[in-house]
Amino acid sequence: MEVLVSPVNHFPNFFHSRAIQHTCMLLSYLLERKADKKTVIMKLKELESSMRSGRKLFRLGNMVHAMVAARRTTQLPDPVPRLCLTASNLNRVLYFICDTVLWVKSVGLIPDIDKHKWRNWATKCYYYSLLMNLTRDLYEISWRMEQEAQREKEDQGPFSFHADGLQPFLLLLYHTLRKHPPLLLDTVKNICDLSSPLDQLGIYKTNPGVIGLCGLLSSLVGILTVARPHMKLKH
Repeated sequence: MEVLVSPVNHFPNFFHSRAIQHTCMLLSYLLERKADKKTVIMKLKELESSMRSGRKLFRLGNMVHAMVAARRTTQLPDPVPRLCLTASNLNRVLYFICDTVLWVKSVGLIPDIDKHKWRNWATKCYYYSLLMNLTRDLYEISWRMEQEAQREKEDQGPFSFHADGLQPFLLLLYHTLRKHPPLLLDTVKNICDLSSPLDQLGIYKTNPGVIGLCGLLSSLVGILTVARPHMKLKH
């Protein structure tokens, strides 16, 4: 069971597959208007499909990890992260359940499943999970910014963070995120991940190029946080 739960064991391969998948999507989009690249585009789409299918192998491990994470986040002392992260992990569990149902449909075990309905449910669960993660990130940023402004005021530093206007706010935001790289990376990753469900749900339509680029950036951040655990945002 430890092999299934530990992110160290299966997350690197998951992020590598995801990075390759979205790289193929991005390249296919960039090459689609070139008539002499049809063979290359076809092979890229085949590789993208293979990577997407390969990621299904991590379904059980991801589901178990989300359940364990949901139980762990219920113990957080701060009520806002506790609520946001627990809701996020529960939505991830629901997402993996829906994804498993879709897999059962794809292999023909239960052919009567409404694929469109279950895919829509899966996308919504994934979307809600990301919204909860972003809410937690914004809460954390706000709290860090307050701390930074108070520290600067007490030290009588050169920056006027308490002045009105957009520039002092952006300056405070910049200094806050510069001092907390894990928070910056987590926020960037969650924003990038939003592109796909926003498009699939019709909330904000984009194109495969944008989705591929955002997915690639998100995957690279994931690989970085696995390779360098101190860059991962702690609960």
